[in-house]
Amino acid sequence: MLHFIRKLFAEEIEVERACVPAGERVYAIGDIHGRSDLFAALIDAIEDDDRSAGEARTTIILLGDLIDRGPDSAGVLQMARRWQQARNVRILAGNHEEMLLKSLVSADILRHFLRHGGRQTAMSYGASRNAFADTTTDEAQQVLRDTIPQADLDYIESFEDMIRIGDYVFVHAGIDPDVPLDTQSRKDLRWIREPFLSHCEPLEGVVVHGHTICEAPEDTGIRIGIDTGAYVTGRLTTLVLEGSRRRYIEAVEQEDHSITVGPRNAIA
Repeated sequence: MLHFIRKLFAEEIEVERACVPAGERVYAIGDIHGRSDLFAALIDAIEDDDRSAGEARTTIILLGDLIDRGPDSAGVLQMARRWQQARNVRILAGNHEEMLLKSLVSADILRHFLRHGGRQTAMSYGASRNAFADTTTDEAQQVLRDTIPQADLDYIESFEDMIRIGDYVFVHAGIDPDVPLDTQSRKDLRWIREPFLSHCEPLEGVVVHGHTICEAPEDTGIRIGIDTGAYVTGRLTTLVLEGSRRRYIEAVEQEDHSITVGPRNAIA
């Protein structure tokens, strides 16, 4: 049973340089990885928070890796599509979305995809646990094609690579700090760790990203990492940006498997 904390008053951090445009509010959600239960809880919490925070032009950004590893990738994609019908929801492509699409044509990537959560994605669409046992590459690719609707593959193909709002840059993994934003490679946007994570000089904007799991949101001043490992930790994090303020809302799975939602540090 889900338990929601409806009054979401989070600690606000004043930031001198980075702002979103006046009158706008942004919610950025980290890597969901098939945790539809946590995602559903955050959707409700964001809707409540946005209503209580006052009128604004609101943008919701999913930072990629909606699929794989967790038990319900199909459900996450369905929720995201339904939310887009009512809200300005923009979705970035992560490396796991890339792996799924490329696994349909590449044997090497197919093996990598299945080892890193692809089986769980196929199972969420109804494939059996042993669907990929003793199959050839062609047979395994056919299982994916038969299991995952083409409409969902087309939907994933439509995801974006980079979003810029005010002084913020939203990507899945990060950027190459030595390359201008306009010429970043898709590979880096979806896969990079170093030298991005250890970079300490100013960039063209504050980069908000997922991809690399951290125990808590990592705000270094030039980047903010919010992948808190939902599929393994039971914690899914949203960064809220308005003006120069930053705050966080999290959905957390408790020991009894209920989900509590609230401002970061206000829930266990």
